[in-house]
Amino acid sequence: MGKAQLRTAGALRKYRKELLSDWQTELAGAVQASSNGRISEEELKTQAQQFLDLLQDSAQHGIDDVDRPEWAPVKEFLEAVSRSRATQGFTSDQTATFIFSLKKPLFARLRKELADDGEALAEETWLASELLDKLGMVTIKTFQHTREDVIRRQQEDLLELSTPVVKLWEGVLALPMIGTLDSARTQVVMESLLQRIVETGSEIAIIDITGVPTVDTLVAQHLLKTVTAIRLMGADCIISGVRPQIAQTIVHLGVDLQGVTTKANLADALSLALKRSGYTIAKKA
Repeated sequence: MGKAQLRTAGALRKYRKELLSDWQTELAGAVQASSNGRISEEELKTQAQQFLDLLQDSAQHGIDDVDRPEWAPVKEFLEAVSRSRATQGFTSDQTATFIFSLKKPLFARLRKELADDGEALAEETWLASELLDKLGMVTIKTFQHTREDVIRRQQEDLLELSTPVVKLWEGVLALPMIGTLDSARTQVVMESLLQRIVETGSEIAIIDITGVPTVDTLVAQHLLKTVTAIRLMGADCIISGVRPQIAQTIVHLGVDLQGVTTKANLADALSLALKRSGYTIAKKA
């Protein structure tokens, strides 16, 4: 371990109280000003104290490589803070500010400690800057991964909400489709619809595509897969909402829907489903 790294660790230990005080002031101005009450001053103070203690302990083993096992507690702490910030609605730059706001107080202490040695001060400042930059990247990467997980879960929830299976009549289910039908959504449609067929013992399922803006080869293939899966469960399937422009598109694409019952609207599909189920609809005299 170089002498400079020992000096960095020594400065963290020697000026801990002053560092903490100045850093909290920086945090109060940078983080709390944009937090809108999402994090309290006391919580921010506790996090700063814990991080500074962990930083001081790990720095005793060298600051040139944060991938060493001795730096694991620091990185784990920052990952936990970043995940918390992401779920609280902070931005990535607000999250990274937790680390970068420590630079000014730390550099001030290094200047005070090495005022008579310009070369040592330059070396020390460079090492400390690199260290905080690396730790700042830990917070950003963790924040991004957490946000990606949140977005993915929200998309999955939206997929489930956008594919409701409705029981129209005894033995008749309907699935109104709204929006684009892609591979991920097709999988959700299949699982939801097949599960409801099993639960209700329904014999007919209506897939209404009135709300599907366009039908291309891929969308048609997804529909065919869903119809096939329904038939394998012993039920029949009717596709409704086939508008003239969609019918023309399917013909031009050369998609084979032979054997698949289609209707122009949901009302016609329901009427056919009731007839197949043995019901007769009559207008009251």
